[in-house]
Amino acid sequence: MIRASASLATLALLTACGSQPQDVRQTGPNPQLPGQAQTLVPAMKIATPEAWGDARPTVPAGYNIVALATDLKVPRQMLVLPNGDLLVAEGKGGHAPKLRPKDVIAGYIKSLGTTSVKGGDRITLLRDADGDGKPELRTTFIDKLDAPYGMALIGNELFVAEQGALKRFAYTPGATSIPTPGWEVTKLPSRINHHWTKSLVASADGSKLYVGIGSNSNVGERGMEVEQDRAVVWEIDRETGAHRAIATGIRNPTALAIDPTTNALWSVVNERDELGPRLVPDYLTQVRDGAFYGWPYSYWGRNVDQRAHPQRPELVAQAVVPDYALGSHVAALGLSFVSGGGWGGAFSEGAFVGEHGSWNRKDLAGYKVTWVPFTGGRPAGQPRDVVTGFIGPDGKARGRPVGVLFDAPRRALYVADDLSNTVWRVTPAVASAAAKPAAPRG
Repeated sequence: MIRASASLATLALLTACGSQPQDVRQTGPNPQLPGQAQTLVPAMKIATPEAWGDARPTVPAGYNIVALATDLKVPRQMLVLPNGDLLVAEGKGGHAPKLRPKDVIAGYIKSLGTTSVKGGDRITLLRDADGDGKPELRTTFIDKLDAPYGMALIGNELFVAEQGALKRFAYTPGATSIPTPGWEVTKLPSRINHHWTKSLVASADGSKLYVGIGSNSNVGERGMEVEQDRAVVWEIDRETGAHRAIATGIRNPTALAIDPTTNALWSVVNERDELGPRLVPDYLTQVRDGAFYGWPYSYWGRNVDQRAHPQRPELVAQAVVPDYALGSHVAALGLSFVSGGGWGGAFSEGAFVGEHGSWNRKDLAGYKVTWVPFTGGRPAGQPRDVVTGFIGPDGKARGRPVGVLFDAPRRALYVADDLSNTVWRVTPAVASAAAKPAAPRG
């Protein structure tokens, strides 16, 4: 086994960039896909963490950004309650064993770009009743969870997706904590948990819950037996816990959201690594019932990945092409559609995407929040950078976006940053009647 203390010179030698071109467009419905470029150890780079100090992320002219909360314990995903309270899931899960020398090297490189703070295994409540970006109240809403990630509220029931189970909690409007234990709706696949995050969203009518479950490997190298019920999106009956896979071969669906225009289910998906710095593009796609998205046998439709064993040409022939590429290795972890007209203008219809940032390329990618414009319920046009500056002028990372959440009544975009352990709040600089929060209930 290669030790994590391998010399930087050796790492530099092993992580040659390969021969893929640098100037390829990989965003939108028709990304350019260069030839595969495998090396002994893939190209790797993580930006070294650095404190924000007096700096803060950059937003477009006409918008403000403030730190709504700091000193959190690895904030991941968020949920706005009907009274305006913001819930923040905090945690760090997964303990997949390393099988190959490159797993050890990649794990070490990745660890250099993460927080040293231990995950909170809790949900924190932030109450900013007057909407000034300075919460009057911050409480531990639910404690002693197991790496919580996705959350959904249906009526007075709060659902939380831990890394190994979907749980239900009784919610009282206006409550600042839930001290009573929750009920297990159903267990979630947790063997190995190479991708431990379990994304969650409720259907538009509240009858179903959707959970995204990532693969247990990059491309099936642990054997397909451990991929049972992995790389799927489950539809779960919230009353009985009965479930079925509505989408398969979807490598790591890290965030799920309902488009308010069409009530369709969408996901951002992290694709495979080690085919070069320009393969494979992470993507945004509508999750279609019965669709197979290729993993591990193919990518972006029917582009065959020869590393998968055994090969399954009959499945490749069925592979669905995703709707919209976000770029290779941007590590999209957040997705939120706007409603109520969004911010207006260019931000009237579409979705925000939180891009956590690359590791499998030498030139950094991601580390920002982007906007994907929609028209009539479909992506329309190239993405636009909205929140940037997470990489400072010195090349070091001040933060890394995870969950994003648009709060329509307050016209606010929340961004969970799991490197600086901050929740950022972005709002139009000029207040309007539409931007004023509704009075909290309870």
